[in-house]
Amino acid sequence: MAFRELKRLFSSAPVLCHPDPGKQFLVEVDASDTGVGAVLSQRSSSDSKVHPCAFFSRRLSPSERNYDVGNRELLAIKLALEEWRHWLEGSREPFVIWTDHKNLTYLQNAKRLNPRQARWSLFFARFNFILTYRPGTKNIKADALSRQFSATDSPKSEVNVLPESCFVGSLTWEIENTIAVAQRTEPDPGTGPRGRRFVPESVVGKVLDWVHNHRFTCHPGITRMTTFAQRHFWWPTMTADIKEYVSACQTCARNKSLHQPPSGLLQPLPVPARPWSHISLDFVTGLPPSEGNTVILNIVDRFSKSAHFIPLTKLPSALETAQLLVHHVFRLHGIPQDVVSDRGPQFVSQVWKAFCNALGAQVSLSSCYHPQSNGQTERCNQELEAALRCVINNNPSSWCKHLPLIEYANNGHTSAATGFSPFESSLGYNPPLFPDQETEILVPSVQAHIKRCQRIWRQTRAALLRTA
Repeated sequence: MAFRELKRLFSSAPVLCHPDPGKQFLVEVDASDTGVGAVLSQRSSSDSKVHPCAFFSRRLSPSERNYDVGNRELLAIKLALEEWRHWLEGSREPFVIWTDHKNLTYLQNAKRLNPRQARWSLFFARFNFILTYRPGTKNIKADALSRQFSATDSPKSEVNVLPESCFVGSLTWEIENTIAVAQRTEPDPGTGPRGRRFVPESVVGKVLDWVHNHRFTCHPGITRMTTFAQRHFWWPTMTADIKEYVSACQTCARNKSLHQPPSGLLQPLPVPARPWSHISLDFVTGLPPSEGNTVILNIVDRFSKSAHFIPLTKLPSALETAQLLVHHVFRLHGIPQDVVSDRGPQFVSQVWKAFCNALGAQVSLSSCYHPQSNGQTERCNQELEAALRCVINNNPSSWCKHLPLIEYANNGHTSAATGFSPFESSLGYNPPLFPDQETEILVPSVQAHIKRCQRIWRQTRAALLRTA
């Protein structure tokens, strides 16, 4: 008889009763090292026995496993209340919570809570419950639910019943399983387009490999690969990652022909033979207003590395740029033979070309998307901006006041390319830093001064040729 009764009990599961909001609820909770379990029950009026209404269990995340025993038990209560909130919140009479952790019975009257418990207590305040202690030997249902998880559990692998020869194709790709596994630690933030699978950062490389190298895609280009990937996947940096991946694909580089004309052969700029015969121009923009000025026109002599920094209220037109050159360069240094600039609207206009043709100067525009061809001015811009940041750190609107002194300092420092300062390369001497140094300078004869300038020019040109 005992065996038959045991067999009957094993073969017939208890039937869940439907929750009755008019009766008192009973919540049994427990937590183990790997999971939590809970049972929602009510006492039947017919036989006065407790009948289960619902079961709940969940595996603890890696961070939750680091909780101490008290916080794990409290987490079990919180998860159970969240699971059955629609039954327990607003119940007519207080429901009872059974726990085998006696210290939690003092939670509602505790005066000192840690930050986690303080946050959870705000959630518990929404419920009307009585927390009571029940020994672990009697709290067996919730205990069994919490211990069903193993610390070494691994995802179950699919078992193929049929041999491989019977399979024509798979309903799911292996990459989908890879993404699903990665989403356990990097879940979908829910901010992406609907109907597309979120790709965690840890498997972006595998998805790119699959989309580009799969036999159904056959190494598509950037546009086609982006279009294909956007049908099924999404991640924040998809477009940039695809462009970088396709550009680095060696198979595509070896086997695909270019559909654009080859780049022109880059030629170095000619080395000048004298000061101010070859100049370069550029603008520094985006500056804070200073005395009404927001732009600096940077004019650099490519021979001596001497520079003029001209503050402007706005970006000038081609005609205004030509007038600035007349006022600040031509009247001081003569007309240049070559003018290097970027492809700004001022320098590609017909007015600028007509102005340079009238002077007999050649217009040299830098290559598109290749600022290195006007590297002299770009480097001077960097040094100018660094100097401005140093001297106007506390008052950004005062940069216009410091600009003449920055120009003097730039022209007084020795150039690494020539070995001479711009003053010495263009004028033949360095201005004295202190007034008493003026008496130490011997006034040379005209011929000696000319020979000295010529020697400096020859040495400067030789240095430029070595660095070209």
